Amino acid sequence: AYPDTVHQRCWVHKTANVLAKLPKSVQPKVKTDLQEIWMAETRQSANQAFERTLKRFEAKYPKAMDCLAKDRETLLAFYDYPAEHWVHICTTNPIESTFATVRLRTNRTRNCGARETTLAVVFKLLQSAQKNWRRIKGFGKLERVVNNVPFRDGEQVNDQSDRIAA
Repeated sequence: AYPDTVHQRCWVHKTANVLAKLPKSVQPKVKTDLQEIWMAETRQSANQAFERTLKRFEAKYPKAMDCLAKDRETLLAFYDYPAEHWVHICTTNPIESTFATVRLRTNRTRNCGARETTLAVVFKLLQSAQKNWRRIKGFGKLERVVNNVPFRDGEQVNDQSDRIAA
């Protein structure tokens, strides 16, 4: 439906998936390394941390490292957006918590009404929930993101030479 959409994998879910493929004794070490990747200030630093993590654990835990490596580009996609937005797009938890209320209500009322009735209930639940939503950090930069203004490592790319260097 949206072929030009950039995909960002959720770091919370990816971390859980990788850790699930490891013995409990190694999980804290790998978790620290994973945090070093997604908390890096630049894509280059993140890629270096990524390489270190893969090298460090690949021989002993290939399944876990394959799980991590296969989504490398989509895990690091957030570096192409304003730094203020990173906290919102590195995880799907804000989206999941929004729909948790809706899911709770719709699961309890399953098969109780027509499709239109269910849609109206969902609409009203979201309308009510939005009263508690906070504006995202970097709200003022959304227009630039929507208009495809390029960002690199959280900063706006201002001229052609910056784009080529990326």
